[in-house]
Amino acid sequence: MSANPRYAVGVPNVGPFGDPALLVNLAVAAEEHGWDGFFVWDHLLWWDPGWHVADPVVVIAAVAARTARIRIGIMVSVLARRRAGKVAREAVTLDHLSQGRLVFGAGLGSREEEFTAFGEPGEAKERAARLDESLDLVDALWTGEPVTFRGELLTADDVTMLPRPVQRPRIPVWCGGRWPVKAPFRRAARWDGVMPTHTEYGLGETMPPAELLAAVRYTREHRTAPGPFDVALEGRTDGTAPDRGGQHVVPYVEAGLTWWIEALGWWRGIPEDAMTRITQGPPILPGA
Repeated sequence: MSANPRYAVGVPNVGPFGDPALLVNLAVAAEEHGWDGFFVWDHLLWWDPGWHVADPVVVIAAVAARTARIRIGIMVSVLARRRAGKVAREAVTLDHLSQGRLVFGAGLGSREEEFTAFGEPGEAKERAARLDESLDLVDALWTGEPVTFRGELLTADDVTMLPRPVQRPRIPVWCGGRWPVKAPFRRAARWDGVMPTHTEYGLGETMPPAELLAAVRYTREHRTAPGPFDVALEGRTDGTAPDRGGQHVVPYVEAGLTWWIEALGWWRGIPEDAMTRITQGPPILPGA
C-alpha cells in the first residue's frame, strides 16, 4: 500500500448547502476535527431554479480567513466560463490569504446551461479548448514574468501579474474528468493531480476501485512532467464505524488514491447530518 492518504470534506454550494455562512462553519469544523482539506463545487445555476447557489470563490476566501491548516479549493472551477486573468489574480490572492493552502481545481463543467443561459457557447468541444488555453495562460501569469499569449480563443499582451503565488513551482492544479472519457485524463496528466468521477456512478455512490485504478494507470501513462501527482476521489464512509470507514478506503489507496474526499450533500441528508459526519472525524486506515 502507498503512503497514507489525506482526507478532505467536499460539499456542494447549492440548495440546502447554498448558504455561505453554513459552508464556512462546516470548513471550520473540518479543521477542528482532523480533516486535511475542504472543497466546494462551482455552479452559477442549478437544475432546480428555486435552489440557492453560493459563489465558491467568495466562500473559499472566507474559509481561508477562518482556518489555518487545511487545504482549500474549488473542485472543480469551470474555467471556460471565467476570465483567465481574473482567475489568475483570484487564485494568487487566495494562495496568499491562506498562506499557501490553495488547490486549484479545473474542469469542463456539468451544466451547458450555465453557458447558454448567458449567451455563451456551451458545446463541449469549445469549452474544452477554452479550458486548455485558460490553464496555460493562468499558469504563465502565475510566474510573475511578462506574458504574451496568442491562442485560438485567448490572448494576453505583455502582461505581468504580481505577486507570485506562495506555493512553488505553482499552485497545484488538479483536473476533473468523467471516466471512461479519455481526453480529461490526458489533460490532467499535464498538471498536478486528477479527480475522477465515473459516467455510471452518481451522487452517493463511489466508483469501484478497479475503475479508479484504470483511470490512474491511463493518466500516469500520459505523464511527462516530473514531480508529485495527486489522485483525489469523492466517496462515502461510515463515520459510526470504529475505523470511521477506513477499511473502505484501503482498496482505493492501493489503486493510487492520495486524497479521499468525503462527499457530503443533500443526498446524505440535511446540513446537520453533514456536520455530524465531519465531527466524527476522517477515516482511520488499518495500522494508522
